[in-house]
Amino acid sequence: MKSLSHNTRSLYWKTIIAGLVLTVTTLGIESIPLPSLAHSQDQITEKIVALKSSQNRWIEINLTTQRLIAWEGEKPVYAVIVSTGKKETPTLTGVFNIQIKRPLDRMIGPDYDVPNVPHAMYYDRGYAIHGAYWHNNFGTPVSHGCTNVAVDHAEWLYNWASVGTPVVIHR
Repeated sequence: MKSLSHNTRSLYWKTIIAGLVLTVTTLGIESIPLPSLAHSQDQITEKIVALKSSQNRWIEINLTTQRLIAWEGEKPVYAVIVSTGKKETPTLTGVFNIQIKRPLDRMIGPDYDVPNVPHAMYYDRGYAIHGAYWHNNFGTPVSHGCTNVAVDHAEWLYNWASVGTPVVIHR
């Protein structure tokens, strides 16, 4: 570890800690807020261009329009209205990958405890795209940072995406 630069060591430890927090979160224990590895708008735009020039499956979440689009390269294959994070609990912007998929999960936070959350796909610590059966306010930011999707749409996305699928979130 001594031969690594300060930035490399810092990134290494942030990645290790984020992985531990994700593990703890998926075991049903409240997540611990940590600084995210943020991406600039230029990096996000570059990633979108690269993904569109590939044949890969990827997910785009637009926080301004509250829309999620599933892509295969440059071809949109599925689009839905979603609900992302409120101003007080925003959804992170950046470039991520689906890390863990859980068909049914329990999500616990400081002011919520929601059992049987369907089709959860975690992409950064406790942040996920998942079905929401407890509201019908899609198109309005109402979540604690996750991307809420109607249950039938969440099921389609869950079956279509795999671990490793890129998730690009922007304004």
